Amino acid sequence: MSIQSHKVSKLIVVRGAGEMASGVIHRLHTDGCKVLALEQTRPTCVRRAVCFAEAVFEREVAVEAVTARLVEPSDLDIDSTQAFVPLLIDPAASAVQRLNPAVLIDARMTKLESDCSTDMAPLVIGLGPGFYAGRNCHAAVETNRGPELGQVILKGEAQPYTGQPAEVQGISLKRVLRAPCDGKLTTVVNIGDLVSPGRKIGRVADTPIQAEIGGVVRGLLRGGTTISQDQKVGDIDPRGDSKLCFRISDKARAIAGGVVEALTRLDSLRPKA
Repeated sequence: MSIQSHKVSKLIVVRGAGEMASGVIHRLHTDGCKVLALEQTRPTCVRRAVCFAEAVFEREVAVEAVTARLVEPSDLDIDSTQAFVPLLIDPAASAVQRLNPAVLIDARMTKLESDCSTDMAPLVIGLGPGFYAGRNCHAAVETNRGPELGQVILKGEAQPYTGQPAEVQGISLKRVLRAPCDGKLTTVVNIGDLVSPGRKIGRVADTPIQAEIGGVVRGLLRGGTTISQDQKVGDIDPRGDSKLCFRISDKARAIAGGVVEALTRLDSLRPKA
């Protein structure tokens, strides 16, 4: 059994359209699946250049040649030949019951126990911390970096959130930009800009945010976003390659591969009529 069985006639709904969710959405759409994404009213994505959630603000965005388009509840007639991914603002996933998807994927990466349940769709898949296969999903996909990244879990739970950003060229914590206080974010650089240590990135209220290392601005929250102290604002990639800012990451691709494997394995385990 393969992912082919989920093509064309069966709808897959993905809760979330942030970085990891977008890697999953991109893979499924490219594989020929009908995919619809659900998002918050004002998403707070750091790696905005590779997040379909940006369609909430821009109405239409493209990530590596796949387009997502903001739709209204009245426009949910999902065509099997649709060339774009519809994205609906629906934080509570209230449209799921009406859409009756074959698969529901919770890819919000909240790192908290999910409010999903196995009765929301025939197949429910959860990404990362907060998911326990057999309790709030049929399968969980591991999202922590390491040898188990992308692993499909059919019994038990995903690893807890570590709070440690991945190392890039041996640099971990210093590459992450965090809010110095509560307030509204103002930015003075863009994703893809090269910066040197000490360069001003922006400010929260009247407190500046400065780069601790040199590199390229790989991710950055939208200016005007109201944030909390210590919230992640952005990150700097010390490799300095701006092209990487606009590419789906290896981590997101590994997680997407895990989702495809989960679909195959769950479908093969279902009783046949």
